[in-house]
Amino acid sequence: MHASQILDLFQGITTLIDSDPLILAGRIGLMVLGAFLVYFGKKGVLEPLLMIPMGLGMIAVNAGVLFLDPTTAAAVTESAVNSGDKVHGTLFMAPLVQQTDNLIYLMQVDFLQPVYTFAFSNGLIACFVFMGIGVLLDVGFLLARPFLSMFIALGAEFGTVATFPIAIALGLTPGEAASIAMVGGADGPMVLFTSLTLAKHLFVPITVVAYLYLGLTYGGFPYLIRFLVPAKLRAIKMPPKKTLKVTADEKLAFAVVGCAVLCLLFPSAAPLFFSLFIGVAVRESGIKVFMQVIDGPLLYGATLFLGLLLGVLCEASTILNPKVVILLVLGILALFLSGVGGICAGFIAYLLSGRKINPVIGIAGISCVPSTAKVAQKEVSKVAPDSIILPEALGASISGVITSAIFTGIFVTLIPLLDQ
Repeated sequence: MHASQILDLFQGITTLIDSDPLILAGRIGLMVLGAFLVYFGKKGVLEPLLMIPMGLGMIAVNAGVLFLDPTTAAAVTESAVNSGDKVHGTLFMAPLVQQTDNLIYLMQVDFLQPVYTFAFSNGLIACFVFMGIGVLLDVGFLLARPFLSMFIALGAEFGTVATFPIAIALGLTPGEAASIAMVGGADGPMVLFTSLTLAKHLFVPITVVAYLYLGLTYGGFPYLIRFLVPAKLRAIKMPPKKTLKVTADEKLAFAVVGCAVLCLLFPSAAPLFFSLFIGVAVRESGIKVFMQVIDGPLLYGATLFLGLLLGVLCEASTILNPKVVILLVLGILALFLSGVGGICAGFIAYLLSGRKINPVIGIAGISCVPSTAKVAQKEVSKVAPDSIILPEALGASISGVITSAIFTGIFVTLIPLLDQ
């Protein structure tokens, strides 16, 4: 990768600088306007049902602009294609559909084709699931202990980082290696989104491996905790601490700023960031009708079709690919190393705090919210029934969701550049 391409890692910023001055001012102005719409929607000055999603949508779509290949962009002018100039665009909407005749034919033959074409192959189901996760998250646990939460979550990404070069050494392409390495983030939607972007030919076995292994984490991580953390340290009681009250307005501000910053840095993963933070924004704005839709039909409907489509796509020719055995090994390795990395981060926090922080919290940095946090609390309760670490564990787990999304953005941005 050439030095001139380094800024392309953060294409939202690059396209902002590269824009015509009028467009630059317009993008910034619309992001600011979006923030005001969210604010006034929350205050009830404007209609929250319309203004909050519209405002956050404005922020994400104007921040998440990246360079598209003019020969493959769905809606560019013929002159742009012929000139070969870089075309600015987003991953949110393309007004034209390519090869509509083939699409209509497939929709008439395969009954799940509409769901696959319009909601699966483009990662939309992953975004729906992530939106549901956003509604379930109380980011107050993260904001109450931001540095501890982020530090542990970063440590718990060790499996993601370490598995990538191992996968390359075993003969996988960078895209395939990045996709299976994301299993270490313990977030199914992230694995699906990354593999659909970077290794579409293997996204079925990679995603199946991810969801199978995520089910094993609940049974395997307690043994890892007991093996790595002595009972004496598992019994550490967190020191009494004044409860920090995080208001709904502060949580909403975090969603707005987090969405804007992360979409600017990693436009390739902007749909995921937007989905997560629109869920958080709906929760903190108290829009109960939206919460019921997202937390109910949308989340569980997406999960249902995710399972159905993964099942029907598991053809023998796909599963019998020789690379699947390698993926099975690398997937469990990624989760194991992430667990070790999280606990190591917990030990570091324990030492830096003057031996006051329970190192078991480290396992919660793996982002299976709230499962890993519950595993941590359960293991502590077995040796010290009156020891409560759940608030700190939830903060680390919620931060793990965000760091997992960030690593997704890094991979889907960096890997295409490495291939150039």
